[in-house]
Amino acid sequence: MAKDISKNRIAVWLLASRPKTLLAALAPVFVGTAVAANAGKLNLSAALIALICSVLIQIGTNFVNDLYDYLKGADDENRVGPTRALAAGLISQEQMKRAIYFTFGATFLLGLYLVYLTGWIILLVGILSIVSGYAYTAGPYPLAYNGLGDIFVFLFFGVVATLGTYYVQAIEFSQFALLASIPVGLLITNILVVNNYRDADEDKKKSKNTLAVKFGKSFSLYQYFFSLLISFLIPLFLYFSYGTTPFILLPLLTLPLAIKLQIDMTRLNGVELNKTLELTAKLSIFYSLLFSIGIILC
Repeated sequence: MAKDISKNRIAVWLLASRPKTLLAALAPVFVGTAVAANAGKLNLSAALIALICSVLIQIGTNFVNDLYDYLKGADDENRVGPTRALAAGLISQEQMKRAIYFTFGATFLLGLYLVYLTGWIILLVGILSIVSGYAYTAGPYPLAYNGLGDIFVFLFFGVVATLGTYYVQAIEFSQFALLASIPVGLLITNILVVNNYRDADEDKKKSKNTLAVKFGKSFSLYQYFFSLLISFLIPLFLYFSYGTTPFILLPLLTLPLAIKLQIDMTRLNGVELNKTLELTAKLSIFYSLLFSIGIILC
């Protein structure tokens, strides 16, 4: 594959951005915007900028991960996951560093519009999101190498992104938005769970202490299951606690896919889990789209 795209620079950078993971960046913006629309506080320009910033932060984090996993030796010829641009020799270290600066720089500049609309709180959130994206695999205490990657992903790509999207439109806090952010964060985190479960044996050799390495691969199976369970209980909780219409239960339509993925997690290994990784990302966006529609209609 690397040879096939090596002469196509657009395809190379598209590969490096990990497009299959970018679906996850859309999920919190859809749900946060749906809550804002339900409250009668929809702001399409703010929602669009929040969407672009979310995607850019995801891409920047992927670039940092690509660079520092390569520098730390975590990505090599034994990798069973999707091709990584730097490890495959498609992009140089300097090119990747420039891409990281550009991506996070563009995120910051676009985010200034949201700061203009809302104030310093969003400036702080934006800076923390960018710093955390960098610290995911870089810096003196890389989160992904010390078992903190799951917490980072849940908080910043789930809770913070969903609440932030709502806040830049409504300019207020919402308990409903907070509850709605939980399944968003858990399903996105499950993408990382699959990745770490698949790579646990190799990560252990390279001192990449993910939760799958720290607590064993069985822990990852339970983590994946309970993340799914809580995600499907949240709409039920909102239905009974907030008196919403049954439309809030639309995400339950993705339950068959969730069950299939849980079964696949228990029976597949190695490169076979790459498809499970892709479908887990798709589950997060399918669920979030249905959740968003349900929130708007309820």
